[in-house]
Amino acid sequence: MSIYLTVVVKAKPEHVQEIKGLLYSLPELSKKEEACIEYDVHQSIDDENTFILNEKWESVDGLDLHNEQSYSKEFFASFDKLQEQPIIYRSK
Repeated sequence: MSIYLTVVVKAKPEHVQEIKGLLYSLPELSKKEEACIEYDVHQSIDDENTFILNEKWESVDGLDLHNEQSYSKEFFASFDKLQEQPIIYRSK
């Protein structure tokens, strides 16, 4: 069963370039993972501080393994400093 994620990231205005660099590095790294089917990042044209990540994973185990990668942990660690509270939608 595939796992689909849509993550909306709202960068703090003073950190938009830093979070943009971090977010745009994630697809290349994530797509090297065996369980990654799709991983895309988009920046809103209406609000430069808003980014949308669309992910598709082969399984919950694959997503869990992804979340243990150093670049995933770096992204999670950025929440307090760089981001407003992210919104995560998870569906099967």
